[in-house]
Amino acid sequence: MKSFLSLAQSRQSDRAFTEKPIEQDKIDRILEAARLALSACNAQPWKIVVVTDNEKRMQIADATANKVLSMNHFTKQAQVQLIVIEENANFTSTVGGWATNKHYPLIDIGIVASYICLAAADEGLGSCITGWCDEKKVRIALDIPKNKRVMLVILLGYSNQPLRIKKRKSLDKIVTWEKY
Repeated sequence: MKSFLSLAQSRQSDRAFTEKPIEQDKIDRILEAARLALSACNAQPWKIVVVTDNEKRMQIADATANKVLSMNHFTKQAQVQLIVIEENANFTSTVGGWATNKHYPLIDIGIVASYICLAAADEGLGSCITGWCDEKKVRIALDIPKNKRVMLVILLGYSNQPLRIKKRKSLDKIVTWEKY
């Protein structure tokens, strides 16, 4: 296991994957990390659909790509897709969100997605979070009820890309102390 900082430094959004299948024990550990992700009031307002079947993977990949905008054509290469669906929050999270005018499930889904991607990196896998998708097509392909939101498609696979230098703002651009 890497130190957290080296893990964060090495994780990137991969857009090219090999055809090597992902071992089931690695998928299981990534899903266990997702299960342990923190959430407001422990609501865990998500469901994750794991897609490994080739035909279904291609359906989801088609739903995440856009020919007109030339987006996400690499999604067909990922050996595993994790579809993150928003579920209802528990009572305390819902009331807290109402009181603070915040929709905690969206924050919580961002957290679980981070856990998934960092766990994948720790397993030696690449990942990419895609928010762009045709929800209706994804719902139909995976029998997701109409009243549920498909929030993210997280791609997993063995990366076929070199590690890139991270382009990030400097700390002084994103952090202040004691005042804005």
